[in-house]
Amino acid sequence: MSGRDEVLARVRRALADVPGGEGPGDSPVARDYLRVHGSRTTAQTVELLAENLADYRAIVHRSDAGGLAPLIGRLLAERGARSLVVPPGLDASWPAASGVRLVPDRASSTPHELDGVDSVLTGCAVAIAETGTIVLDAGPDQGRRRITLVPDHHICVVRVPHQVVGSVPEALPRLSPGRPLTWISGPSATSDIELDRVEGVHGPRTLEVILLADDTP
Repeated sequence: MSGRDEVLARVRRALADVPGGEGPGDSPVARDYLRVHGSRTTAQTVELLAENLADYRAIVHRSDAGGLAPLIGRLLAERGARSLVVPPGLDASWPAASGVRLVPDRASSTPHELDGVDSVLTGCAVAIAETGTIVLDAGPDQGRRRITLVPDHHICVVRVPHQVVGSVPEALPRLSPGRPLTWISGPSATSDIELDRVEGVHGPRTLEVILLADDTP
């Protein structure tokens, strides 16, 4: 029996008890999936996010509104960054203390031009604690997808607690499938057949996440 015959035989066995003429939409499927795994407080959910971000080799920082601009300036100085891509809707006070050259997110920017920029600073759409994932949706404070894929250093500000959810099912209603979504779990990385990890292959080599204590809804 060929591989094709074996697959078709399995399909026929799986459909043996399906009444003739029944279509895929004729039998409702229960979609009572768990939205959250376990019970956590808001503070515990934020801590889980920080833990999983670090597990994926992101560098996690914490700040309040007053300390954010100095922190961003320090992170850029520590990397020796001289230029920073900023989305058009980013709070102008965030990079104010950085002293670096600010590069606007322009439609005309080429990958080569972006490759010459040291860092990028963005907000996010939502952060998922259980998976340590940050989701960008090209919102005003996040900019075009390419600005977070080409520069080697990405600083992402997550407003906590209201931008943090526990699980992927909780995140999905906050996102529009019609927007360009970028799901980030740690720095860009891949492994070869010998499991040697290489970072910066298809995105930033360094991801720094600032958990910004913010009560703004």
